[in-house]
Amino acid sequence: MYHIMTWTHLPHVAVDEYSGKIVGYVLAKMEEETGPKKDHDFIKHGHITSISVLRDYRKLGIATKLMRAAHNAMTSIYEAKYCSLHVRESNRAALGMYSDVLKYEIIDREFEYYADKEHAWDMVLFFDRSCSKKVIAQKKAEHAKKKAEKLKKQETSST
Repeated sequence: MYHIMTWTHLPHVAVDEYSGKIVGYVLAKMEEETGPKKDHDFIKHGHITSISVLRDYRKLGIATKLMRAAHNAMTSIYEAKYCSLHVRESNRAALGMYSDVLKYEIIDREFEYYADKEHAWDMVLFFDRSCSKKVIAQKKAEHAKKKAEKLKKQETSST
């Protein structure tokens, strides 16, 4: 509900016009600056938090259309420079759609991202390529820091 109330133009649903049933959705948000003072290096960007299409409706281009609708709102309404998402390493179908169809780039592997400890690919679609080097460097540094913290925590809990 928070996403819908805060970023009203980003969530989208796909509806079967014959049955009226919702067959797919995408939830997205705009990332916000955090901390006590505003970061002058902050780059406006969106993030896909969740996408799903019912199994019987897959391979029809619905997920692609939902993603493109979210991308369009991110750029035209919220002035996003890029969009990020995470995908499970094991989700080959989604990885193919993101990289081959939508042209997302794998930035890095995020160590034990999911609750079940599966790693994720951190992916980005740049709407404005001028920020790509900076974003990639920031994300890689964040991932390295998080991984080191997780490994240190695991090490101390096993001793």
